[in-house]
Amino acid sequence: MSASLNYKSFSKEQQTMDNLEKQLICPICLEMFTKPVVILPCQHNLCRKCASDIFQASNPYLPTRGGTTMASGGRFRCPSCRHEVVLDRHGVYGLQRNLLVENIIDIYKQESIRPEKKSDQPMCEEHEEERINIYCLNCEVPTCSLCKVFGVHKDCQVAPLTHVFQRQKSELSDGIAILVGSNDRVQGVISQLEDTCKTIEECCRKQKQELCEKFDYLYGILEERKNEMTQVITRTQGEKLEHVRALIKKYSDHLENVSKLVESGIQFMDEPEMAVFLQNAKTLLQKISEASKAFQMEKVEHGYENMNHFTVNLNREEKIIREIDFYREDESPEKASELSQVELQAAPEALPVSSPEPPPALPPAADAPVTQGEVVPTGSEQTTESETPVPAAAETADPLFYPSWYKGQTRKATTNPPCTPGSEGLGQIGPPGSEDSNVQKAEVAAAATSERAAVSGKETSAPAATSQELVICLALLAFLILHYIWSQIQCLIFTLMDWI
Repeated sequence: MSASLNYKSFSKEQQTMDNLEKQLICPICLEMFTKPVVILPCQHNLCRKCASDIFQASNPYLPTRGGTTMASGGRFRCPSCRHEVVLDRHGVYGLQRNLLVENIIDIYKQESIRPEKKSDQPMCEEHEEERINIYCLNCEVPTCSLCKVFGVHKDCQVAPLTHVFQRQKSELSDGIAILVGSNDRVQGVISQLEDTCKTIEECCRKQKQELCEKFDYLYGILEERKNEMTQVITRTQGEKLEHVRALIKKYSDHLENVSKLVESGIQFMDEPEMAVFLQNAKTLLQKISEASKAFQMEKVEHGYENMNHFTVNLNREEKIIREIDFYREDESPEKASELSQVELQAAPEALPVSSPEPPPALPPAADAPVTQGEVVPTGSEQTTESETPVPAAAETADPLFYPSWYKGQTRKATTNPPCTPGSEGLGQIGPPGSEDSNVQKAEVAAAATSERAAVSGKETSAPAATSQELVICLALLAFLILHYIWSQIQCLIFTLMDWI
């Protein structure tokens, strides 16, 4: 059974309202909070006017708001917990307002001044002449005495309406007071969450800055390595161009000299005086012979202009770069940093260089030592005397282009043979009486002898083969000159015979 109820105020209600009012008292003016209400960092509430008064009392030398200047900051202590409150340049006007407390104050004032509504005592719907004066605890509805004796609530437990009313009214007031008291805790949680947001933003900013610095460091290493390798290619280009241009100049000078000799020979063949011709023919033939013997044709081998041995394979480095990620939670930052440094140090040294067709290389310059970190192209690596075996010297340079350097490398390899696996120390070979040492010495000597023989044969046969065409041309020219001289002599003899 339900009923529409409207109760009068009891003394218990007044007591509950008094308890609520105590929660809304300012600790400075000891009166109810006057709007605006500000909340301190310690989560206690004050009237803004009271906060301004205590701030002025704590900072007597600072000008007031009505003065010529306004304080840019200051501090005072909370009157409730003595926590120090630091103000910014806005002063007490920079403190956050507690809107929830202000709303509760408005509701409290409205309830306090609202006139009590007078209404008749509600009557029972089943028994119209009976007033509702008891409360059924089982059905949780108010009812009358007849319903308890004869009606539907005769088997239920009942209690006086006044006791139940006071109990529920007290529970409601306590709940409101708990909500007001929990406001400080909620405000504290909000402040902590705001501080957490600021901390997250600051940490992310630092991590982004560190990440950018590390990637900039990698960019610097790549740029430095690129410049070094570009310098190597440029240096090799200059050496090869210098060599080819030197050959061009040499052949051009020789061609010019030969052309002058041919022109002189042709002009000299038109000499009508036989005596003059015979006097100068020997000198001209000697010059032609010297020119044919002194010149040795050198050719640039096929593939000399190829630069494929400077090709760089960055597949492994690209894979490593693409796998860069943040270290896992089970890894410590120190370990991740050490691994990163090791990879960075190993990366420049492990740049693979592919050489599909090893072209002929230039002899290493004696005055240009390879610096640390310099990339040396395949086939032109410089080694020390103790590390230069004979086959390596034969493969490094072509004796047709650099015979003197090749001889020097061969003599160096013969004089300082490579250390055998049984040797110890710097250049020391095993015991003199051991059989392994004798066998190894014999093998080294035989290899050096065969290499010298091959080099000598190549040096002697290559120039002759390359200058064979020029010798044939010069011999043909000499034959023509001699044939012309003989025809002139015959004509002279026939002329003399006719005179006789």
